[in-house]
Amino acid sequence: MPLPDVRFFGRKGPLRKRPPTPLGGEAVSVYSQSKGNVNPLSNRQTPSSSELKKSITFLEAMAIVVGMIIGSGIFLKPGIVLANAGSPWLSILAWVAGGIITLASALSVAEIAAAIPRAGGLYAYLEELYGETVGFLLGWVQAVISYPASVAALAIAFASYSGYFLPMNGMQQKMLAVGILLFILLMNVISTKYGGFIQLLATAGKLVPVVGIVAFGLLAGSQPGFAGVTGLSAGAAGFGAAILGTLWAYDGWIGVTNMAGEMKNPAKTLPKVILIGVSFVIVVYVLFNLAIFRALPFEQIVSSPTPGADAAEALLGGGGGAFITAGIIVSVLGALNGYLMTAARVPQAMGERGIAPFSGFLRQIHPRFGTPANALIFQTALAAVYIFSGTFNTLTDLLVFVLWIFFTAGVFGVFILRRKVASAAGRYRVPLYPITPIVGIAGGLYILVSTLLDSPVRSLIGIGITLAGLPVFYLMKKRSGRAS
Repeated sequence: MPLPDVRFFGRKGPLRKRPPTPLGGEAVSVYSQSKGNVNPLSNRQTPSSSELKKSITFLEAMAIVVGMIIGSGIFLKPGIVLANAGSPWLSILAWVAGGIITLASALSVAEIAAAIPRAGGLYAYLEELYGETVGFLLGWVQAVISYPASVAALAIAFASYSGYFLPMNGMQQKMLAVGILLFILLMNVISTKYGGFIQLLATAGKLVPVVGIVAFGLLAGSQPGFAGVTGLSAGAAGFGAAILGTLWAYDGWIGVTNMAGEMKNPAKTLPKVILIGVSFVIVVYVLFNLAIFRALPFEQIVSSPTPGADAAEALLGGGGGAFITAGIIVSVLGALNGYLMTAARVPQAMGERGIAPFSGFLRQIHPRFGTPANALIFQTALAAVYIFSGTFNTLTDLLVFVLWIFFTAGVFGVFILRRKVASAAGRYRVPLYPITPIVGIAGGLYILVSTLLDSPVRSLIGIGITLAGLPVFYLMKKRSGRAS
């Protein structure tokens, strides 16, 4: 049976005339007035993304949240967090503290998502709350560097862990990485439902080794990890570094907000899946670490680069290493699918607004499949370039500082939202306001300060890369003015 046509395309037949979107003042929807949504912040028409199929279910959205958070970090980070914390109980406390900071941020952003349920996620929120320049700069670094570099890193991780079962050289790993990337691309182009189905399967699959280790670990009679150290205190710097390590492991949940345009009721669905998904991951992380402490001695956990695999081998015997490695492969596959699926929605949303180069191409929705195929292909092409150039880790490291500036600004945005917009009856509001967003902001500021002190040069380079988008923005603004 021939494969569906997934070539670069325009619409079949004449395009409906779309008015240009000016970059300042009253924006004109790229859709007809009847298809637009009224933005509560400016009482203006914004793109509705109504041509994207409303196909993302509650379970699929939940799988995106859980699947993008739980990657390989939970299998690799426990030793690093424990080493910094200094004791098992402080390590558990660090995972809880990191989870609370993440949950506070998630609950705060969820209120913005309920008020501005636009495709594009954080890019769309910052554009409405802080202006088009700030929104564009985030969309610039996400669409051109951050998302495709992260996708490339996950594809390479998939190939690297696959080497446990099938030894490969460097080029063979890159070819496998591109191959799995193309498979994920094809499924997401044919149907968002296929991408959602992959996400559901991968999320369920990645939980199998986690649940196995938790079940066998908590039932284990010995507790070598808890008995292996006498000191029960760590300095403030050590405990802070432990929390920092957990925050990286909790990253990724915000990607689900990029899919708002494909949810049937995003104003209600997004807050629920964010709250339930992040809370679920916190419980999983805490139980997983408790199980490891009951399976391995303190010294082995701290010194091992793969404590999850060591715990599986101790609990399950010789096949434990293969079991946990297979789990990591499935886990990385789920994260890869989630990142590519959500990544494409940023350039597609920017294309709808007319503020990205090649907007006419990026905003196109496949006439048969109803998916943002061009944006998916664009992200995949960039990821493939990063895979073969080997620059993905460098690029992601350079942008950590900048991305957390935008993320922290997003959490702070709930204060701006409350000041500008009266809350509609029945709409989600963050609990324990203003304490909850303050906790999220404090966590973001801690990451920013720590990153700046640890890597000042990389942080400044990241700012430079971001500001390099300004000429592109003003060029697009000038062109849009001429079109108007």
